[in-house]
Amino acid sequence: MTDIIEFETSRLRLRQWRDQDLKAFAKMNADAKVMDYYPSIITSEQSNELADKIQEKIKENGWGFWALELKSTNTFIGFTGLNQPSYDLPVTPCIEIGWRLAHEHWGNGYVTEAARKCLDVAFESLKFPTVYSFTSVQNKRSEAVMQRLNMVNMEQNFEHPIIPIGNPLREHVLYKITKLEWSNAHPDEQLNV
Repeated sequence: MTDIIEFETSRLRLRQWRDQDLKAFAKMNADAKVMDYYPSIITSEQSNELADKIQEKIKENGWGFWALELKSTNTFIGFTGLNQPSYDLPVTPCIEIGWRLAHEHWGNGYVTEAARKCLDVAFESLKFPTVYSFTSVQNKRSEAVMQRLNMVNMEQNFEHPIIPIGNPLREHVLYKITKLEWSNAHPDEQLNV
């Protein structure tokens, strides 16, 4: 088993998942607002299976989609982190950065704050050369986070292979950032949250 990387920002803790996170995660995944840019909400059983897979990947690699905890209340509010997609993308194989946040915590800059620290870990600790991110072309909130992270739109929209053909969410934007671009963006500057 690999050592698990865990870390904090000024307001957040990014850590391995715990059993007590599952109920809040299932509630998030059953929330139509949170899942608006996914094909559908998912059941508690599906949510628990997803959490198990995420947790196993963190155990295997030491990194992954970390549980996101609000330090002031020790409350699980979603996840942010890194993943190696198992399906074919225009940039496969790749490392992606992704997130999902309970909607009552939207608008506080938590995802941007957590994702900046994840990119720092990706480039400085894990030595990844490039990190990608993608979302439905309709998901302007997530695309705005990618832009705040100084990621670059590759202008290479693609049909997401696990979203059914004909589904309006199938077309995705594709963003990336390299270690050099990250370094040049002054990641140590004060977070604009």
